[in-house]
Amino acid sequence: MDDVLKSLGEAGIIPVVKIENSSDSENLADALIAGGLPVAEITFRTDAAEDSIRIISKKFPEMIVGAGTVLAIEQVKQAVGAGAQFIVAPGFNPRVVEYCIANGIIIIPGVNSATQIEIAMEAGLEILKFFPAEASGGIGMIKGLSGPYGTIKFIPTGGINIGNLSSYLGLKAVHACGGSWMVPPELIAQGKFDEISRLSREAVSEVLGFAADSINRTIMLRCNSLVRSAGFLKKSGFEVDYDKSGEEIILVRNYDGLRIVLKEKLNS
Repeated sequence: MDDVLKSLGEAGIIPVVKIENSSDSENLADALIAGGLPVAEITFRTDAAEDSIRIISKKFPEMIVGAGTVLAIEQVKQAVGAGAQFIVAPGFNPRVVEYCIANGIIIIPGVNSATQIEIAMEAGLEILKFFPAEASGGIGMIKGLSGPYGTIKFIPTGGINIGNLSSYLGLKAVHACGGSWMVPPELIAQGKFDEISRLSREAVSEVLGFAADSINRTIMLRCNSLVRSAGFLKKSGFEVDYDKSGEEIILVRNYDGLRIVLKEKLNS
C-alpha cells in the first residue's frame, strides 16, 4: 500500500475542510497539528482551495494534505501542482480516475453501490470513499458490501460525527473516516482555531481513548494503527502507554480479569 494511504489509515480520521480564505490556512494547519490530527482534505468547493493546499504543503511538511470534491482533470492538475498528496472525488468519474492512475496520482473516488465498486476494482483501486455514508445506508450498507468485496477498504464520509465515529472505525472494512465536524467553516471564518484544536483532540481521543495533545505525530499515528488493527476502541476500554524515549508503544486490554499486552517498536 502507498505510504500516503497507509498514513491516512493510521490517522483514522480525515478532516474535510471548506476554507473561504487561504490566509486562514496556516492557522488551520497549526490547529489540526495541535489537536493531534495532522491531516487535511481541502475541498475544491471554494476558490481558496488551491492556494490553501500550496501554503500548507510548503509550510507544514509534517501534514498529510489532499484535495477533495475534485470533479475534473483540471482540478487534479491544480491540486497536485499545489502539493496535494491525494485526490478525493464525491463520485466515480472515469476520466478523472483514468488520468490519476496514468499519472501515478492517488485517487479515492466516491461509491455507494456494488456496481460502482466493481468498476473501481476493474480500475485496480482498493480504497474507496463511501459517500454519502449515512444517507447511503451507513454501517449496515458497508457491512453488506464488505461481504462480496472483502478486499475493498472504505473511507465513509457524509454524516460522520463524534457520536458514530467509533462505530464506523470498528468495522474491518473501514480504512478511515472523513468528516467536517472538527473543522466547520464558521469556526475557520471566525478565527476560532483553539476550538478546532479542541474538537480535533476530542476526535482523536474518541478513537485512542487518551488525550493526544502531548504526543508527537509518529507516536499518535502508530498508536492509532495498533488500536484499530487490534480492534481496540475507546468504548471497549484499554490502557495505553509508551516508554520515556518514545521507542515503544504498549497497549493493555482487560477481558474479565485476563490481561493482554501488545507491544510494538516505533522503528519497526
